[in-house]
Amino acid sequence: MKKVILIFTLLLTTVTFAQNKNEKASMEVDGVCGMCKERIEKAAIRTNGVKSAVWNIDTHELKLIYDARKTDLKAISKKIAEVGHDTKEIKATEAAYNSVHPCCKYRDDEVKKDHKKEGGNGN
Repeated sequence: MKKVILIFTLLLTTVTFAQNKNEKASMEVDGVCGMCKERIEKAAIRTNGVKSAVWNIDTHELKLIYDARKTDLKAISKKIAEVGHDTKEIKATEAAYNSVHPCCKYRDDEVKKDHKKEGGNGN
């Protein structure tokens, strides 16, 4: 009987830990348009362990679901910065930023104003 209880307890503990592998988080990522959205989401998804990434153009919020055993927010931020977008944690290098399309230059006030006129937030 003791063995049955022990096995049941171990099984229950294992199942509980297995269910808690996915984390939900959000982070702010700079960008201004649909091309930025595609680039940001693709960089996040290509990070090993990321299950879902959805970036909102208006709020600049990237919502994530990821396997915390395989990655963390810093690694995801690094991948996003490598494709030219700043996060609160990691700023893209000038070379990476300069590689984005001219309409995606979110650090440029004129580009942000143009996107505001088109209906996007652009902040």
